[in-house]
Amino acid sequence: MSVNVNRNVSDQFYRYKMPRLIAKVEGKGNGIKTVIVNMVDVAKALNRPPTYPTKFFGCELGAQTQFDAKNDRYIVNGSHEANKLQDMLDVFIRKFVLCSECDNPETDLNVNPKKQTIGSACKACGYRGMLDTRHKLCTFILKNPPESDSSCVKEKKEKKNRKKDKENGSGSGEAGNHNDIDAPDAVDGEEDDDDWAEETTEEAQRRRMEEISDHAKNLTLSEDLEKTLEERVNIFYNFVKQKKVSGVIDSADKEILAEAERLDVRAMGPLILSELLFDENIRDQIKKYKRHFLRFCHNDKKAQKYLLGGFECLVKLHQCQLLPRVPIILKDFYDADLLDEDVILTWAEKVSKKYVSKELAKEIHAKAAPFVKWLKEAEEESEGSEEDEEEGDENVEVVYSSSARELKVETVQPKKVEEDDDLDIDAI
Repeated sequence: MSVNVNRNVSDQFYRYKMPRLIAKVEGKGNGIKTVIVNMVDVAKALNRPPTYPTKFFGCELGAQTQFDAKNDRYIVNGSHEANKLQDMLDVFIRKFVLCSECDNPETDLNVNPKKQTIGSACKACGYRGMLDTRHKLCTFILKNPPESDSSCVKEKKEKKNRKKDKENGSGSGEAGNHNDIDAPDAVDGEEDDDDWAEETTEEAQRRRMEEISDHAKNLTLSEDLEKTLEERVNIFYNFVKQKKVSGVIDSADKEILAEAERLDVRAMGPLILSELLFDENIRDQIKKYKRHFLRFCHNDKKAQKYLLGGFECLVKLHQCQLLPRVPIILKDFYDADLLDEDVILTWAEKVSKKYVSKELAKEIHAKAAPFVKWLKEAEEESEGSEEDEEEGDENVEVVYSSSARELKVETVQPKKVEEDDDLDIDAI
């Protein structure tokens, strides 16, 4: 059964069709794998090598891939449903096949391994542009350019050889016959000149320089991703530090997030930001850099755990100033939606020496205990158990004040109503 290459187009007479993906799961246990049976036919319809979409699946799923071109077997490790892979193929088509101007799939990739750039040329509308090279697949494409590019390189080499032959004076008669025979090649050369003629104008050169500046940060993608986690974290640390030193850190939240995603260290972002953006005045700084941290911590519990780790490291650096204020700072994090309730409660259950010594970690947890208790009680009250909670606490209650530096436990004296033996019911 065939489907539209661009599945956003519902027209049944859409001329660009491709076969629906057929996936077959083989093996058991650790050796289980998914064979894409008709990957060659699908890739042919997209005018892309079959290794590209297969490798794209591996990048998106975090799985290894295998290629057997002789037997037309393209494999993704693990068990994956055909519908899931088909949806993933739509993402590949959007990023690496469709023209960004007219959404037409009649495009060719122009790979330049020396400049580490990947261009896209549309045969329908004539648009030429650069692809975003931040995706991991671009590393594979740069190392394995399409075969059409290699044929173009061969043609260029042949033309260079002909020029050398002419310069060396190798037979004027033969050269004349050769030129007559290769007349079609001369036409091709003229077409190439026409294609690149637009780059000689000032406007075209300006546009080209803008494209280069936009993609300059992504040219070292392949090298950076091959580095160790520690090296990538150091690159991200220096990037944020440079933004802070240059005085543009306040408006650089989007750039910081993009750099973390490029280096694949997004979850660790709050740990680095805590070290660079927080000091003993953390309460004011939470408000100032709330947007920066939200980009990492929103709906990301792993990033929130790293934020707690960064906070522990900060308490170690400014122990005298921050240790007594641990509960109120945690409340600030909570109010700013940087820490979820369940993340805080999970953190409070176990003392860890991952970031600081076990002794200091115990002190931090002890200082945080009143806030954690208040958080638990607030949760129980929200479930409608206010009266039961008051009876269970007897004469002790936790009083929280947003203006105070610490949470206080106060003893409340019960009102004695039984002092008078004779109680006048009518007076009540």
